[in-house]
Amino acid sequence: MLNSCGPFRPPPRPPLRSATSRPASFFLVFPLLSILLFPQFHTPYSSSIRLLLHECSDHTQSSTRPFLSLLPSTQEAALLPSFMASLRAPTFSLNLPSSGKTLSPLPQTRSLKSLKFPIPNPTKPPKVAAFPLRHTVSASFFSNNKQTSSDSRPTKVQEMCVYEINERDRNSPAYLRLSQKEVNSLGDLVPFSNKVYHGNLEKRLGITAGITILIQHVPERNGDRYEAIYSFYFGDYGHISVQGAYLTYEDTYLAVTGGSGIFTGVYGKVKLQQIVFPFKLFYSFYLQGIPDLPKELLGKPVPPSPTVEPTPAAKAAEPHAAVKNYTN
Repeated sequence: MLNSCGPFRPPPRPPLRSATSRPASFFLVFPLLSILLFPQFHTPYSSSIRLLLHECSDHTQSSTRPFLSLLPSTQEAALLPSFMASLRAPTFSLNLPSSGKTLSPLPQTRSLKSLKFPIPNPTKPPKVAAFPLRHTVSASFFSNNKQTSSDSRPTKVQEMCVYEINERDRNSPAYLRLSQKEVNSLGDLVPFSNKVYHGNLEKRLGITAGITILIQHVPERNGDRYEAIYSFYFGDYGHISVQGAYLTYEDTYLAVTGGSGIFTGVYGKVKLQQIVFPFKLFYSFYLQGIPDLPKELLGKPVPPSPTVEPTPAAKAAEPHAAVKNYTN
């Protein structure tokens, strides 16, 4: 049987190909898909593909023949645009009220020349927002920094001298033997209150009031050691509180712990001199932390001795020989 191309020859067996090689029909899939997806370009595409297939028919006749039968004819290709249009997704339109302005379908972009980006100046420090200042307090248990004292009280030392005299008219002292022993022993209490006179013995100032606790009996000194807590009252001037060792056989110092009236904020020390225990005692106050004392409380004292006595006017607490509203 003969055809226009010559005597009939059986089609050659396709050569063996490796697993990684692909048939020529593989490269025809993309043109076919382009015809289906873009029918408006079907005429040049279809003619080009047919020409390409005829040229390579000698080598790929068996593999391309099925694809040639799938290519649309000219009449079918003319119907493809309307067929593809029917497959497209429906579109919706939304009518918005017109504002008289034409809206651009795409957002307008600004020119790069009109954009201004702030460039930081490395030589100029950035501005920091101002916040109200707050006082901060830092403390450490192990800090070695010495903190300055904020105490603004006067440090001037003022000396004031008074006598404490037991005139045996106040039932003082009252000895309470809580130890229940015949000799003075630890735990015995001695409340007391005596009269206070100016150091010159010419003016009545007030009284003492307090308590002593026996700490130790000292037989070799024929005396006792007490822990004392008591106050000196000076009428309208106020009072001074003291605390410390009270020895019946020698002089001692007690701490001034505070006061009231003109003695508010006072601190310092007081020297106690036993003249005749427990009837005559002489005190020298060294006061700090208070304003200057009034002249009525100052003056040269009478040197302490067992024979000293206050003036009769001071004993009688006459107006000129006593502070105003003296404590009795």
